[in-house]
Amino acid sequence: MTERFRPFCLTRVTPLPTIVPLITQLDRVAIEPCDITDLANLMNLEIVVPEEVPVMTLPNIAFFPQALLPLHIFEPRYRQMLADALTKDRLMAVVGLDQDRLLEANSFEPPHRVATVGIIRACQKNGDGTSNLLLQGICRVEITHIAAEEPYRIVTIRALNNQACNDPKINAQLRVQLAKLLELKRTSGAKIPAEITDFLQTVEDPDIFVDLAAFSLCEDASLKQTLLETLDVRTRLELFNQQLLIEIEGLQLHKTLQGDLPDNRISEN
Repeated sequence: MTERFRPFCLTRVTPLPTIVPLITQLDRVAIEPCDITDLANLMNLEIVVPEEVPVMTLPNIAFFPQALLPLHIFEPRYRQMLADALTKDRLMAVVGLDQDRLLEANSFEPPHRVATVGIIRACQKNGDGTSNLLLQGICRVEITHIAAEEPYRIVTIRALNNQACNDPKINAQLRVQLAKLLELKRTSGAKIPAEITDFLQTVEDPDIFVDLAAFSLCEDASLKQTLLETLDVRTRLELFNQQLLIEIEGLQLHKTLQGDLPDNRISEN
């Protein structure tokens, strides 16, 4: 069974500040010959997610739908994966490495159960054979089986759809609350670039909003993976809001204890 998805086009700003120079360099770079050469047309296509996709298993990452992820490709297996994807459908998945399963017998790069399939928006091949690419998330998927490990990992997947809220107004209200909490966290001393919160304010869809916010601004790796695995949008918003309230309370307490002292002298207070 295949699923069709249309990517949300992020053309103004990106969730990660570090992506900005990469987009400037890559968005109009010619890629290896393939059937799709016009980026604008690519973003308007309905994309069919197949039953099997190549996957990169990476530590300390949770890749979300609609997010933009810059990747530097240097390992031989991933160079081959990229070359094959560019000549095929430009689809590949990224999944986090499940640290809790590393010590299991016969365990090689154990992946989390839920990943995100993305489409290669731009790719620049370097003179040394490495490549820089920009991957945009399309949809959540469940990894049901590892189909192959050579020449690179290929997984069998099942597309996961969001669970809609019976009252859309609730999610809209939670989205507004999340936006306010992110801004409060920033003004409480967290290092959150204002351009990120400004951009998120332009994203009205609660589902897209929480995914982009989690990808860019969630600092708890375990919670980040939990948010990726949570299909109910209301629950996803509530979980992130609860975590932000805890973090804001900690920041405000730190500021109160610190008083006028610099960071390296807070213990004197």
